[in-house]
Amino acid sequence: MRRAILLGAIAAVAIAAALPGTVGSAQSAAGSAPAVSKAEYERWKTELSNWGRWGKDDQLGAVNLITPAKRREAAALVKEGFSVSLARDADTEKAIDNAQPYEHQMLAIGADRFGVAFHGIAHTHLDSLAHINYNGVFYNGYQPNADAVMKANGHARNSIINLKNGIFTRGILIDIPRLKGVPYLEPDTKITVQDIEAFEKMARVKVSPGDALFIRTGRWARRAAVGPWDLARGGVRPGPSGRVLPWLKARDVALMGSDVPPTAIPSDVEGETGPVHDFALVTLGIHLFDNCDLEALAEAAAARKRWDFLLTVAPLPIRGGTGSPVNPIATF
Repeated sequence: MRRAILLGAIAAVAIAAALPGTVGSAQSAAGSAPAVSKAEYERWKTELSNWGRWGKDDQLGAVNLITPAKRREAAALVKEGFSVSLARDADTEKAIDNAQPYEHQMLAIGADRFGVAFHGIAHTHLDSLAHINYNGVFYNGYQPNADAVMKANGHARNSIINLKNGIFTRGILIDIPRLKGVPYLEPDTKITVQDIEAFEKMARVKVSPGDALFIRTGRWARRAAVGPWDLARGGVRPGPSGRVLPWLKARDVALMGSDVPPTAIPSDVEGETGPVHDFALVTLGIHLFDNCDLEALAEAAAARKRWDFLLTVAPLPIRGGTGSPVNPIATF
């Protein structure tokens, strides 16, 4: 018990130290120096970790925060029965931001097949906790042998099969272009804690434990206006700053998504290419929705002046899988 209290106190100090009071100065210095040092980032891996929080054998991570009470709260958000998809249509056209398009083939007049390598920057998908590792170690200390994973054609732990019963929780849209009065963010924009909390205040909504957080950058609106661009790890894309990580822990976010893989590139964490994305999966155990299409959701939310909704998601039950293509649904 004393050890648990001590660890909790350490985590609280770490969160407090990295929350809004320090973000402004870090952001202003982002052009000349990393906002988060390598030492600080490495320290967070211990101080903010969710490893062991739900037991040494846990494979759900922050999805554990979606309790029966949270599901009932989410169900009560349905007032109209109006639903909107958060998924991008399956894209079969190759482009600089779609190196591996969906494959769709008609086999007969009433039969077809499709295939996709869904990870990356193009297709709407949900990352499992078996997607990213630090030096071979995944969420909650799972350390498989790479050859064994390939031979077994999948992971023994942390795979997407753990979400077979689906996601049913409160979703919240944080619409940063709306906050800033622009149709979309430019690729070099880093989203700060202050940005997120300013939108919360403007929209009169607050992210709470067990919520699924969706951050809109306007990626698809920008693509429609100016065309595709390279937003892979060697390119540039808008997204959360590394300073958002302690905030995610403090708010107990269950899942996070965006219209991009949620991490700003170039990174503002020293020595890391995709720090928010990787840390969320490995250290916090937060499953991630990549490449959602949030344009219709943004319109629906603005029309209703409501930015929270019931989120439902049913990933494919792929045993050993590192994720799944998904069609998240928001219902108002």
